[in-house]
Amino acid sequence: MAPAPKIAFLASETARAEGALDALVARYGHVPADEAEVIVALGGDGFMLQTLHATQDLPAPVYGMNCGTIGFLMNAYREAGLIERLAAAEEEVIHPLRMLATRPDGSLVEALAINEVSLLRAGPQAAKLRIVVDGKLRLEELVCDGALVATPAGSTAYNYSAHGPILPIGSDVLALTAVAPFRPRRWRGALLPKTARVRIEVLEPEKRPVMAEGDSRGAGVVTAVEIRSEPAISHRILFDPGHGLEERLIREQFL
Repeated sequence: MAPAPKIAFLASETARAEGALDALVARYGHVPADEAEVIVALGGDGFMLQTLHATQDLPAPVYGMNCGTIGFLMNAYREAGLIERLAAAEEEVIHPLRMLATRPDGSLVEALAINEVSLLRAGPQAAKLRIVVDGKLRLEELVCDGALVATPAGSTAYNYSAHGPILPIGSDVLALTAVAPFRPRRWRGALLPKTARVRIEVLEPEKRPVMAEGDSRGAGVVTAVEIRSEPAISHRILFDPGHGLEERLIREQFL
């Protein structure tokens, strides 16, 4: 039998996750994340995203156990049998989006997003956005509450609630989705190659302010955002057999 891997346990600040942390550390031991062979994240999808961002420079894959309310990126929580589950786990590799946002004062904010980069109106009036893809103007004016670009891994999150498509995890595409579009009235978005560089410009920014976020990490009010996939960064996520992202993305479409 192979020796048990060195495990680092990380938990969200909820009573359930903290209790699970204590129980698992007592049972399996714990090492610092930079010494771990596997990182186990205890919480919901939000905490999983935080963990992936925080450990992206470490070689260890991340195995999540659901101790929160939403667990699309998580495995079921069970205290027993963790070593066997880790040995049998299947790995998915995903790449984040890179966001470069320009603020009204000309300053730049750069961030990575595993799920999506979103722009949302920050005032009472609808946003007016211009969309440029790979340097070519694609939509002169989109009147809406906002727009987002989602990865396949993030396509069941905010993108799906905005009526965007669910993308197979292995597909080399991104979803560009409008949030509550008013004009063009029937425009719901587009599927773009994973290599696409998307620029979204805010029209009438003083009258119709817009804020930008990457995985709910705010950049504040912006005048333009450039978005592209970042293949140089890889996130390794472990799932129990038969419960990986590919299966979950397919199953979600039949619920």
